[in-house]
Amino acid sequence: MRTKSKSAPVGVITKVLTILELLDRAPHGLQLRDLAEKTGLNKSTVHRFATHLEAEAYLFRDQSGTYTLGPKLSQMGGGSSFQATLCNICRPTVERLWKATEETINLAVLDGSDVLYIDVLETAHTFRLVSTVGMRRPFHCTSLGKAIVASIDDEQMKEKLFANIQFGEARTPKSITSLSRLKRDLLNIRERGFALDEGEAVTGIRCLGAAILGADGKPVAALSISGPMVRVTKDRLPLFATELRKAVREISARLGRHVPKTVEAAQKRTAESTKRRGGARLAVK
Repeated sequence: MRTKSKSAPVGVITKVLTILELLDRAPHGLQLRDLAEKTGLNKSTVHRFATHLEAEAYLFRDQSGTYTLGPKLSQMGGGSSFQATLCNICRPTVERLWKATEETINLAVLDGSDVLYIDVLETAHTFRLVSTVGMRRPFHCTSLGKAIVASIDDEQMKEKLFANIQFGEARTPKSITSLSRLKRDLLNIRERGFALDEGEAVTGIRCLGAAILGADGKPVAALSISGPMVRVTKDRLPLFATELRKAVREISARLGRHVPKTVEAAQKRTAESTKRRGGARLAVK
């Protein structure tokens, strides 16, 4: 006698796969009505499946209502597909941060021991640091790289990254040239929630970076604000840091990261305490 399967009906699985396969062939995404038309499924059925898949981060819906494959599926594929999805997910927040700060906003991932820039929105100011998509820099001399590594919990992974560092000749007088100093800096970054590059990569340029976390709490990328020190002044650091932390929390939530309210409240109290004690002075010590 055959036992009755408790798994989902084959028809449901087939419909979900049909939606995913269709979106895989549409890199620019599709609206709900297009999904229904092209799959031949009822619009309410497509909406029900799409809503559930979006909630689980298997699909992503932008502000116009266009659906694309989400971060979970793209990350499974890895490489450029995930980077393209990440850029798409981050772009609205990148643009908001750009408007709030009027400085260059960078999005990067860790690739080996380097940070790889995957999206750059340049400031309108003529005096600026020119960063380009595809550019690489050693992680230890950028706020982007330090923010990502400071968020890694796996000590073995961090030790492997440390072992690959070639400090060599300092890029600037402010460059970190010893592992002990780097480790101290990473501890400070983890405590305050963002990293600083005080002219370590390029003289006269200040950058603030913060890690973007995936659903599992692991860093997947980082966002940074960069500009000349004459504009990104110490007095403006608390404001920039607040906007940056808000931006990475927003993106992390889109990637399926849900921070418990108790943790979020503790982070808020820490930020307020830092501001009262003089956030700028604490940040650049």
